[in-house]
Amino acid sequence: MNFSWSLFVDLGVISAALVLATLIRARIRFFQRYLIPNALTAGFILLPLYNFVFPQLGITSAGLGELAYHLLSISFVAMALRKSPPGGTKGDKRIFSTSVAVLSQYALQAAVGLLLTLLFIVTVMPNLYHSFGFLLPLGFVLGPGQAFAIGSGWEISGIAGAGSVGLTFAAIGFIVSCFGGVFLINYGIKRGWLEKRFVEVLNQQGVKTGVYARDAAKPVGSNLTTETEAIDSMSFNTAIVLLCYFATYLFLQGVTALLSLIGPLGAELAINLWGISFIFASLIGLLFKAIFFGLKIEYILDNATLNRVSGLAVDVMVASAIAAISLVVVSRLIVPILVLSAVGTLLAVLTIPWICSRLFKDHQFHRMLIVFGVSTGTLSTGLALLRVIDPDFETPVASDYAYASGITFVLAIPFILSINLPVRAFITGNMVFFWIALAVSLGYLLFTVISYFLLCGRRAVAKPSQVWLPPAPAQTRRSA
Repeated sequence: MNFSWSLFVDLGVISAALVLATLIRARIRFFQRYLIPNALTAGFILLPLYNFVFPQLGITSAGLGELAYHLLSISFVAMALRKSPPGGTKGDKRIFSTSVAVLSQYALQAAVGLLLTLLFIVTVMPNLYHSFGFLLPLGFVLGPGQAFAIGSGWEISGIAGAGSVGLTFAAIGFIVSCFGGVFLINYGIKRGWLEKRFVEVLNQQGVKTGVYARDAAKPVGSNLTTETEAIDSMSFNTAIVLLCYFATYLFLQGVTALLSLIGPLGAELAINLWGISFIFASLIGLLFKAIFFGLKIEYILDNATLNRVSGLAVDVMVASAIAAISLVVVSRLIVPILVLSAVGTLLAVLTIPWICSRLFKDHQFHRMLIVFGVSTGTLSTGLALLRVIDPDFETPVASDYAYASGITFVLAIPFILSINLPVRAFITGNMVFFWIALAVSLGYLLFTVISYFLLCGRRAVAKPSQVWLPPAPAQTRRSA
């Protein structure tokens, strides 16, 4: 019998790389010091193998991109199904402030990326595609899955290798998140940005091996919501996630059929919608959660189990996404990639501490750290940085971000939908589409600036030459 093994070959290779990366993190202090995620290490182990070695053995990277595409949506469904965490209040200022801080990086990176792209087009790279600048926020803020999915959608319009370029930006973003985050932690400690009690906790933690010690107390990873003899709880929660994803497929098939009635323009729009399927997957996940609450059976979903499903999807997605990068394609655009990445890094390092120290009234450093991690990597890297100074999540920062991520997602939908506009400028030569996309980014930037001033009040521009503005004495006492 001739069964296809390609998917399981890829999964087996990725699994071997993840195991090797875990051993490397557990043994080599460099990886511990800079908190490099094992999935990132695994991806870079596989990158040269899939580019130069495996093709000689008949193993290609074709399936890796598809794997990353699907796992992205699955991770979003799992996150959407999670019940709201305790310890927060919907509508709280600090939650909206977190959303504003993240959205400011979407807008800033997009606007600067598009303007730099235009500069390259009118000077040294006239053939550069107009949507290139959007790959900076896609890779840095949204992550590898989104960058690959949307970039691959552009390839249908004649933009070769955009998916690989998006993955490259995401990989650089992960590196910036790890090294930049640790730099900010050490710099913040030296400058007194972090309260002494958290510095003491940090000094007691020792090395970050990424593996619990033999005799250490192991935290509970998930809770059972079903009787195992009937169906395993992990199986049930995973089945709900996959059911939501299947519903997403059926929904997009229906939308495609309706849009195809319009003609070629409708068909092209349908193709673009498949490229951002993770948005519809999230919305359908939220719909299923609302149904569960309406039927009063939400208790059969377990947040911790859904976290494990999402974590598995993200780890495999990150490793496969980096391994899928085509070094041949990237080498042709290495100059603009490095220029935009360098500018994006400087923007994040310089603006996030300045904004967050004025925007938040409590746990400023913690909130700044998770915003930086999310704005250059993914939620997982943001949480990894937060764990360095708050290993048990004793502060409300992680819970607040869980609330804020929902607000951010809804607010970012128009931004994501505008990402395909510059592609029209590239295809048709009509720059109106490019200017509309730039206007959307600038509109978001204006929205975040206005929100920032309304939230900060007098602190908004206090001591502008000072990168970090300490909280007022009264605020410090309340947060202690």
